[in-house]
Amino acid sequence: MNERKIILALDVDSFEKARNLINLLYPKVRIFKIGSQLFTGCGPKIIEFIHKKGGEVFLDLKFHDIPNTVANAVFQACRLKVKMLTLHISGGKEMLEAAVKAAKEASLAIKRESPLLIGVTVLTSQESGRDEVLRLAGIGLSCGLDGVVCSAQEVRFLRGELGKDFVIVTPGIRPKQAGVDDQKRTATATQAIAAGSDFLVVGRPILEAKDPAVALAGILNE
Repeated sequence: MNERKIILALDVDSFEKARNLINLLYPKVRIFKIGSQLFTGCGPKIIEFIHKKGGEVFLDLKFHDIPNTVANAVFQACRLKVKMLTLHISGGKEMLEAAVKAAKEASLAIKRESPLLIGVTVLTSQESGRDEVLRLAGIGLSCGLDGVVCSAQEVRFLRGELGKDFVIVTPGIRPKQAGVDDQKRTATATQAIAAGSDFLVVGRPILEAKDPAVALAGILNE
């Protein structure tokens, strides 16, 4: 596993905390996830900082709204030059297709490759059967999404059912013997990579560590 498989979830409440983590962990981490908390707190400023540092952004806002609203949001996200962004597949086919179309239009407008559109199946904080994850993943990919978010427990199953030609992002990564917090479906980095995950999202095991750099090194060495 290399630094391009790890995504650090910047689930903190200020630009300063995020900046300090980025300065500490880049370039061991090259992709940083910005979710609702941080984006609401400081907006595109944190994206600009990551880009100036040389990193990439996974914008995890889980768009879920009427098709026109989501399409406009995706267009704006493309203008921010993010690497990846998320949408809730449960928003339905019309919404997903509108998002895919908007990403293509934005790519032409700004003359830049569009971000990876990643569909959220079932949150790792929730219990779920494989059939439901498979159903949602199938809908998302049929609408033109580039990949899905799912726990490590479903990765091998999805690869077997849907093939290998799509991206899988796996949250809920925990080191060996670590607590699961509020997550229901977790895995170690080794387990997720072995199952076939492309990107691993790690948050609290690093953010809450006494020494985040040491915690990151432990996961990378696992």
